[in-house]
Amino acid sequence: MARYHTDCIERPLRICFEMIGAFIGSHPWWFLTAPLILSTGLGCGFYFLKDRMSNNIEEQFTPADGRAKMERKYIQETFPGNDSMFSSLRMSTDGNYATLIATSDGNILTVESLQDILDLDLKIRRMVMKFDNQTFENVDVCAEVMGTCTSNDILDIIDYNANNIVNLVFPWYRTDLRSIPLHLSLGSVNLNKGVVESAKAIQLHYYLREDNKTKIDLWLESFIQLVANESSSSIQVSYSTSMSMQWEFEKSPASVIYLFSITYAIAIAFSILSCWRLDNVRTKVWVASCGVLSTGLAVLSGFGALLLLGQPFVMTVASCPFMILGIGLDDMFIMISCWQRTRVLDSVPDRLADTYRDAAISISITTLTDALAFFLGYSSPFGSVQSFCLYAGISVCFCYLYSITFLGACMALNGRREAENKHWFTCAIIPEDLPATDSKSFSVCCVGGSYDRITEKEETEPMSQIFERFYGPFLTHKLIKACVFVIYAVYLAVSIYGCFILKEGLDRRNLALDDSYISNYYNTQKQHFSEYSCIVMVAVKQPFPYWDEDEQRDLFSCISKFENLNYVNGTFGWFLSFQQYANATNFSIHSQEAFQTHLHQFLKLNSMFRQDINWTADNQIQASRFFIQTLNKTTMKDMMSGLRETAEECPVELLVYHPAFIYFDQYTVIMENTIQTILVAVIVMLVVSLILIPSPLCSVWVAFAICSVIVGVTGFMSLWGVNLDSISMINLVMCIGFSVDFSAHISYSFVSSPKSDVNEKAGDALARLGYPIVQGALSTVLGVVVLSMSGSYIFRTFFKIVFLVITFGLLHGLVFIPVFLTVFGAGWKWC
Repeated sequence: MARYHTDCIERPLRICFEMIGAFIGSHPWWFLTAPLILSTGLGCGFYFLKDRMSNNIEEQFTPADGRAKMERKYIQETFPGNDSMFSSLRMSTDGNYATLIATSDGNILTVESLQDILDLDLKIRRMVMKFDNQTFENVDVCAEVMGTCTSNDILDIIDYNANNIVNLVFPWYRTDLRSIPLHLSLGSVNLNKGVVESAKAIQLHYYLREDNKTKIDLWLESFIQLVANESSSSIQVSYSTSMSMQWEFEKSPASVIYLFSITYAIAIAFSILSCWRLDNVRTKVWVASCGVLSTGLAVLSGFGALLLLGQPFVMTVASCPFMILGIGLDDMFIMISCWQRTRVLDSVPDRLADTYRDAAISISITTLTDALAFFLGYSSPFGSVQSFCLYAGISVCFCYLYSITFLGACMALNGRREAENKHWFTCAIIPEDLPATDSKSFSVCCVGGSYDRITEKEETEPMSQIFERFYGPFLTHKLIKACVFVIYAVYLAVSIYGCFILKEGLDRRNLALDDSYISNYYNTQKQHFSEYSCIVMVAVKQPFPYWDEDEQRDLFSCISKFENLNYVNGTFGWFLSFQQYANATNFSIHSQEAFQTHLHQFLKLNSMFRQDINWTADNQIQASRFFIQTLNKTTMKDMMSGLRETAEECPVELLVYHPAFIYFDQYTVIMENTIQTILVAVIVMLVVSLILIPSPLCSVWVAFAICSVIVGVTGFMSLWGVNLDSISMINLVMCIGFSVDFSAHISYSFVSSPKSDVNEKAGDALARLGYPIVQGALSTVLGVVVLSMSGSYIFRTFFKIVFLVITFGLLHGLVFIPVFLTVFGAGWKWC
């Protein structure tokens, strides 16, 4: 059978790297000092780190082009807020507020509990803060309604008197003047014929103006401090503010700083131990230490360069050094393994040239795929993903550069020491064999430099011998191959099942640390106020003749469609109240003139509704809005999508909006964007493999390994309780690069093996790279294992997914791919 070669790119690259290795081996000091100088210069960018921090939750964790952001812009332009007539229902943003939930194990509507709540409310409203040498209280910063601070409905109803417990109609308490949504104030309610019999929770809100952020933040901090230090025998209090999530989120990086030192200490210890040899000359202790230093320089340079260029630094980037450490050590172990297979008697430049010839292509494939995966991830609509991918991609490039230069120079200098048979620590020349006059204990620390006299290479490591003599023949046995196929089928079945039950979306509470006070608040809110969801505003975007009965039918048919949704509880708005007002006063509003005349009278009595109507210059209604109360009977994604679809189906031009939709928009794009990024990345990885691995079928198996690992990681992360969100998307993008590493190493070594039999080729590939791959996998896992102790969901998710990626990548690289290559004969070279 004719054989065609596809190594027209791979072969020249091998020759090029061979020349680079020889040059670095001849001039190691140049390539040792240049990276140090470069990283020192670029590291100056860390001076700007504080200025480059960009941890705004909305900017980083919501789609940049989200639909809700355009809807918010329309609402803000069409229905501008009125500072003198504040209404929480009509806010286009979260606004500024503080809130607390008082709970009781029994009934909170008792005199004792209500009195404690009233006392706490009074303390909050009378807090005194100092700003610009002046004192201020709640009354100076509160949101106002007709010159008076906004109050809490439940306290207004009892007239701030704990003994004045009235019959409360739930969920809407109606007075002569207005209807009060009591479900916003009372939680875990027991009813008796629609009247509240008991309740377990009361929620209070304190809304503030938006004119002076520094002053508002000071009040919110004082609120947190006051409520945190309050205690009561009758109630338990949980609390939060509009800035709490942002402030708690910004604490996350500080929570893992101490883990960096632990991680690098573990990495150095593992690298030294795994590269330690009993031979005092051939041991690679210094190379291992320099390998860890090389990754540190890569992070310093990559981060510093982007900080100098003004690139925003998002908190998610803080997990990047852990990943770069694993990639750098993986490359180091491959290079050390190739160095040990060179002839000991050759000159250092020749040995380094042979090392680069064998190793550089392999680490180039993995670096190129890692970097491309990250740069492709930069197309994500999430700012946090973009920032992580850019910092990671640039750092990977520096890691590769320093592995070729700095680490290569360190290997050359270490090679010179070996060539002169000098001790690894004292650098004194020591004998190769034990002198007859010395004891055997002398050989432990003062003898070294032995090598295999037949092959003229360093003696094979015990672990490599295990792969060569035992594991390779074991894995290529026919019965074991059959078992491998069965194991893979089970792995794939479980993974696919996990993919089908994968949940989408980032729960905002996961952005805070586990021990944060807002975690308690969200848990309490979910426990006691979970029946009702948000009140969504619906804007009528077109001029509409509300007096025309035929046109009214179209609008009311739209309202009926909304109310027929099982997660909609009711509708309220200015024109519904206006109709009730007209019916009660026997006014006719079925002509334009009568409608407008009586409407102005109605708005004088109900001035809050003025904010729901947009008038043209000639006194025509250009747009208006009404509100629908939703229930927690479906997912946020389905609720938002259902409301939008219902609005689009109406004959009247409608728009639905709530400030929370800004965050819910992630549900609409996260799955599609992740799949798109992964598919494009897999195609790019396939192209890279086809170019650099001289076997098309082998390249296809590398692409197959990427897809298989991604399916496995996605499925098992779902089973491990991780949702698909912008945090896990970052890690799945990283997964694309990591998943190719081990399979590419084995596949390239398989193709490059001089053996003719496919089983022997697999055994040879495992003997060459099996142990370095295990070293690289363990170093990566050890690099992130400390994150499992983090109090942050973001960093724990990073650990979980990296652990899955490395585990499944190792499984594919050392078990599945070698077996598949032998079965399907990928050892052939054909075009």
